[in-house]
Amino acid sequence: MKFLNLIDKIIAKIELIALMVLLSLMVIISFAQVVLRNIFETGISWADPMLRYAVLWLAFIGASVATQENRHINIDVLTRLLPPKLKKIASILTNFFALSVCLILLKSSIDFIKIEMEFQREIFLGFKNWMLEMIIPIGFSMMSLRFLFNIAKLIFVKNIF
Repeated sequence: MKFLNLIDKIIAKIELIALMVLLSLMVIISFAQVVLRNIFETGISWADPMLRYAVLWLAFIGASVATQENRHINIDVLTRLLPPKLKKIASILTNFFALSVCLILLKSSIDFIKIEMEFQREIFLGFKNWMLEMIIPIGFSMMSLRFLFNIAKLIFVKNIF
């Protein structure tokens, strides 16, 4: 269990650093783009597509962090009323269902990337569309891993609630 927690913490630190760097770059490039457009009547040609894809990356990395912290979107009206043992079972089932959905979406996103690789086009600075969209299967695989970790913690840790 300690090994899983260590891996989880290392991944979380990497994700948080990636979020900080990505968000900082987005703010700097957005600010530069606004200044260049409004004052100098020019702009950075690759800024807008870069920012669109950066939002996608930010969303998937953020979703993985939210899953790790167990702060993802969930409906827990009924689980608050359950006794601890049933609450644990409900949490295991909920995480298992979320894991199943993520795995289905992971498979679909891999198929999507395969199609994008066939019809690749350059988006900006030599990056192909499929390269920038790789965050979709990466994100779903990270969320799947996190839901699996959550299930393991619920099963193997006795006093979780």
